[in-house]
Amino acid sequence: MNQAVLSVRIDEDIKRRFDCFCADAGLNASVAVNMFVRAVIRNKKIPFEITGNDDPFYGERNLAWLEESFRQLEEGGVVVKTMEELEAME
Repeated sequence: MNQAVLSVRIDEDIKRRFDCFCADAGLNASVAVNMFVRAVIRNKKIPFEITGNDDPFYGERNLAWLEESFRQLEEGGVVVKTMEELEAME
């Protein structure tokens, strides 16, 4: 079987931690990556779930609120107050 080289750039700390994990598991990084690639080919999918960011800041409701706030800002429909003024309103 002919061999090919796959070169990947990765953060040094992540690589060090991955190498330590592989050593603990009795593997090396090359074997682990080969296992991953074979699993992708065999299953025709990434062998773990990849999800989007579930940070509520990026939720539809908050993004709509932010867009409305920016629209009001652009139209001059905002009132600027200092913290002292806001506290005095309480």
